[in-house]
Amino acid sequence: MELDQSVIERTNLVAPVASVGCTQPRWPVDGRVAAFLADTCVFCQPWWLEAVAPDRWDVAVAMRGHEVAAVWPYAYRIRLRRYRLIEIPELTFYLGPWLRPSSAKYARRLAEEKDLIGELVDALPPFAVFQQWLHPSVGNWLPLYWKGFSQTTRYTYRYEATADLDAIWAEVRENIRTDIRKAAKQLVVVEETDPIRFLALQRATFARQGLPLPFSADTLQRLDRECAARRARTILVAVDSRGRAHSAVYLVSDRRTMYSLLRASDPDLRASGAGSLVVWECIRRAAAAGKAFDFLGSWVEPIERFVRAFGARQTAFFEIGKATSTVVRGYRALYRCCRGAGLLSRGGGVLGAIQGRDS
Repeated sequence: MELDQSVIERTNLVAPVASVGCTQPRWPVDGRVAAFLADTCVFCQPWWLEAVAPDRWDVAVAMRGHEVAAVWPYAYRIRLRRYRLIEIPELTFYLGPWLRPSSAKYARRLAEEKDLIGELVDALPPFAVFQQWLHPSVGNWLPLYWKGFSQTTRYTYRYEATADLDAIWAEVRENIRTDIRKAAKQLVVVEETDPIRFLALQRATFARQGLPLPFSADTLQRLDRECAARRARTILVAVDSRGRAHSAVYLVSDRRTMYSLLRASDPDLRASGAGSLVVWECIRRAAAAGKAFDFLGSWVEPIERFVRAFGARQTAFFEIGKATSTVVRGYRALYRCCRGAGLLSRGGGVLGAIQGRDS
């Protein structure tokens, strides 16, 4: 259907087809939407969403004439056969909405944002719960407030400019610089092409805390194939002369930014300073590529303290949420209470099915 006027539509981009190689699309993608998303972040690419949420993602699209004016990618789960939870999929950080650049005067630009975001919200399917983290470049959530959404401010740490490594090094705290120097004398950072060793370190990291992996290993393997096919990931591992892996980082990147998606360390080798060394190598890689660097968090206090010590700038971003079902709101609140009190068995039964991803 040709669109000759300003319209809003929700375009279903997912259609089950026979499995093909990872470099070939598994879903029909409107060329205009794909081109629009190509200039956003890596987490919003169709191939990424299909890897982390197979057949469970879609986009809302706002058109102006023949041109795509705004896109909002989202992933979802269906719980108890009736409740749609639009949520943050595994191994994913920032999503939409994404609006086309505007050269209008400031007041007019805000009016355009209000109209486009409002149209995108209206194009979303009915949902019981909505939760997304918006990219730091999204600074205006007021149109979402008017649509009944709530907002929580979260923080990440970013280097917007990485060209001057000497200036970045000067901002790194002395204890981290000491760790980097110490580790560099006994370890070497290598790039690996397979995520198996990284996964082993990640499992050990969480096992030390008595926790399972917070994501599916199959999902990471599937995502890794897609990222590798597009040269959108780098796996860096700090190893010693005996071949032992001390620490590792799984990086993903888009046209503008390199992201520290996952970090892991061997609990028995933490004193080597490898964690600091491998992160410094990540920053050096971002500088060499001429890209910004994003630590992707954290608001976990010990992790935040480590990340902050590298001198990156604290950057706010928005978590947007909305619950339209009183039943789901009640079950999610009850689930959190029961989990906190240790009253739930593994899986959570009906309460776990309603809860889905932790909020």
